[in-house]
Amino acid sequence: MTPGEAPSRHHPRHFRALAVQPHWSTGDFTSADAFRAWLRGQLEMSRPHLAPDRPNLVVLTELNGLPLVLRGVPVAARAGTFERAALLLFLRHLPRALPVLLRERVSPIRALQLALSAENARLYLETCRDLAREYGVYLCCGSTPMPRLRLEGGRVHRGPGVLHNETVLIDPQGDLIGVADKVHLTPAEEAGGVDLTPGPLEELRVFPTPVGDLGVAISLDAFREDVIGQLEAGGCTVLLQPDANGAPWTSLEGLPPDPANVRDQPVAWLESSWQTTTGGRSIRYAVNPMVVGNLLDLTFDGQSAITGRAEDAPELRSYALTGPRPGFLALLPWVEEGEPGRLRAAGRERAAGSGHPWENRYRTGVLHADLTLPPAWLPAPPGTRHEEALTALLRGEAAWPRQGPGWRTVALGAALLGLAWHVQRRRR
Repeated sequence: MTPGEAPSRHHPRHFRALAVQPHWSTGDFTSADAFRAWLRGQLEMSRPHLAPDRPNLVVLTELNGLPLVLRGVPVAARAGTFERAALLLFLRHLPRALPVLLRERVSPIRALQLALSAENARLYLETCRDLAREYGVYLCCGSTPMPRLRLEGGRVHRGPGVLHNETVLIDPQGDLIGVADKVHLTPAEEAGGVDLTPGPLEELRVFPTPVGDLGVAISLDAFREDVIGQLEAGGCTVLLQPDANGAPWTSLEGLPPDPANVRDQPVAWLESSWQTTTGGRSIRYAVNPMVVGNLLDLTFDGQSAITGRAEDAPELRSYALTGPRPGFLALLPWVEEGEPGRLRAAGRERAAGSGHPWENRYRTGVLHADLTLPPAWLPAPPGTRHEEALTALLRGEAAWPRQGPGWRTVALGAALLGLAWHVQRRRR
């Protein structure tokens, strides 16, 4: 079977899965060229591991398009904290963000992202499309904040107020396979953080390809029974879990719906891809790439893995701070080995703001595993209006309308802000 060939209903599917663990920094997102170079670097890291005799599936990391809001504002990239950067960005883009804030009744951080979504989403999509074509791979682009789109009269229009954490899947010809939106958001993705919109559970679908019947569970979704159940009911055989774990890898974790259930991060991670493939039903394999690196005052760390059935991966190994076990087809070692106290200290040393000589020094790499599945039998799911719009953009068949600054709305907003400031001063 050659890359790009339709899944066979008569022959087993043999393919290679690759998980890329990159290091990111604010400088990777301050210009279009820097972003393209950063993503290309990940495909270059993968190149030596690509199989010449079978299709390749390359899986990138979660929210790798989010920092594109920094583009063109280098002072924000040096702001030191996420909060300062967001304020500088909002002020820099006030003529575009304020009309969105007032018209669509969203928060400043979501208004900022929506106001810049046309340029940033286009840069993201076209970069991923071009890399999938150039390297001849099936590409899980990671995920990025994406508005809900529709195609009308040859132009793409954005739905008001909605901004999902969305994974885009592209084939080796650069065409869209499908998308998946994150259903369960972490606190950092909700209103107190980057303020994204939860995706509808019922819209998660499975996409049959020569590299598996692909289902996507972005980060926290892979821990949730409702998401895994939805994908298994759809016949998923390969689970894709793009990830950006925003904490030191050897720190403690406690997340909704049970924040009191505090445990080591690696112990928690056993409840996602590894648990699904070793104890699930239809899902045979899972690919879980994790980004590392300190972004402003935020820390990202983890261990990328490819998991399968215990009988497929009998070698005993596991994440840091956990006991060895079968089920890991490939696992990137963490930065250190040793007793738990030393590992926890090593995580703190690398965290943002530690001041330690090892601050921001993480391990990067590429994992790969050759996988086999039975012949395909699933039909492709019908596309959505949003996917229709993305397909038109990827093929160059539609134009994204320019969004004017809305100067009347800006003037009204400025007047309201000025009035509020004046009232506040009088109260003092």
